Amino acid sequence: MAHSLKILFFLFSILSIIPLSHQLEQQPLDSLTPNEFIRVQAIVNQSHPTSTTNLTFQYIGLNEPDKQTVLSWLQNHPTTTPPPRQAFVVARINHQTHELIIDFSRDDIVSDRIHHGFGYPSLTFQEEIDANQLVFNHAPFLAALNKRGLKLEEVVCGSFTIGWFGETKQNGRVVKIMCYYLDGTVNLYMRPIEAITVTVDLEAMKIIHFQDRLVVPVPKAAGTDYRESKQKPPFGPELKGITVVQPDGPSFTINGSRVRWANWDFHLSFDARVGPVVSLASIYDTEKQEFRRVMYRGFVSELFVPYMDLTEEWYYRTFFDAGEYGYGLCAVPLEPLRDCPANAVYMGAYVAAQNGMPIEMPNIFCIFERNAGDVMWRHTETMIPPDL
Repeated sequence: MAHSLKILFFLFSILSIIPLSHQLEQQPLDSLTPNEFIRVQAIVNQSHPTSTTNLTFQYIGLNEPDKQTVLSWLQNHPTTTPPPRQAFVVARINHQTHELIIDFSRDDIVSDRIHHGFGYPSLTFQEEIDANQLVFNHAPFLAALNKRGLKLEEVVCGSFTIGWFGETKQNGRVVKIMCYYLDGTVNLYMRPIEAITVTVDLEAMKIIHFQDRLVVPVPKAAGTDYRESKQKPPFGPELKGITVVQPDGPSFTINGSRVRWANWDFHLSFDARVGPVVSLASIYDTEKQEFRRVMYRGFVSELFVPYMDLTEEWYYRTFFDAGEYGYGLCAVPLEPLRDCPANAVYMGAYVAAQNGMPIEMPNIFCIFERNAGDVMWRHTETMIPPDL
């Protein structure tokens, strides 16, 4: 009897769309579709025709309807139509940050606010890639590598945002480029090229400061590559395979972005900034014979990570994981039979490229059931008599 009970799991990688036959019902909190991304791009470009060379899309996502509007629709569904769909857009236009709201029913921008004050929009992959590549044509950087006896083709670099330390004057959209040495390993963080700092202005996309403070030996590569393919014997005993069989199929159903399982009913969506979003989660109350709402909207909160090392190349590393880099943008496809079991169902999503066009992110969710008999946690209390 115990083995007939199951637990529903959903995994998100951090980081393929459900087949069209599953997409039967659109809800107000559904993520933007590829067509909606394309419409956003067209509307914004048409409204700023002279700014195409200085227009980048830092974020495009759903502009969620008011909570009471959503709850009213939910209460009267399916006799009422969903509220109008809108997109919230953060774009850099002529070196200014615009916060725009686009109404798809009107195919128009209904709000265009220029952000003033501190704070900048999140990075895009393209500007990070472009900034990282600048160092490979920068003569002082090449000289610094040569001084250390390092091979240019083994160097990889990353963009790091800089924290705020009480400055009263904004320093623009700036990142610092830190580089690492491979040459025998892919564990790049084990081999930093210390004491070299390259500062890049993202707006001008050029290096504005370079510093080579001192030469620090790069750690050895030996013993730092932990990929499965690089491991050598002796190995531990090989485990035998485990198969989960569901001859009658899964107990959950997926209708568009709505997931139903056992006495649970919830909506699953995706956002480039916060990643997975679980909304309208309800559980069926057997006593009242009705669904009881337990959560309107839940997602991973912003995480602030200060490194707090006082050295020149480390002190400024104070990451805002969602706001600066985006949990959703960091998603990677989940691998069948490695990340998720054979009985998993996969869902994907889309994010916007820097030019506003949709980018497909396949298999970033997997949904599956597992036996409830697998212990997740337990508590032992010695004061309870053993026969109770």
